[in-house]
Amino acid sequence: MAAKQLRAQYTQEFKLEAVRQVGAGQAIAVVAKVLGIPKTSLGNWGRLAAKGPLSGAGDADKAARVSPEQMEIARLRAEVARLRMERDIAKKAAAYFAQDTLRGTTGFTK
Repeated sequence: MAAKQLRAQYTQEFKLEAVRQVGAGQAIAVVAKVLGIPKTSLGNWGRLAAKGPLSGAGDADKAARVSPEQMEIARLRAEVARLRMERDIAKKAAAYFAQDTLRGTTGFTK
């Protein structure tokens, strides 16, 4: 007989922070991956937040509580992911413009 799987429950603060990160321009997939939550849950939270206040976790004994330290770690991970993406874009742009500059010089063949 299979054991009943408990669904993770998140605090209101956790949900609000996740929705805030998406609202700040982060992709839902990136935020969900960094925070370790399903993309569908994050999308649902965003739709619910647009309609009104989000509710927090249910029963305290079932809830997967998230401490303030864990919330800060999740926020920092999301910021690191965003900064890495920006860095990678900047690297690609620099390489593109460097090639363009080289093409303009005499003696460069490709």
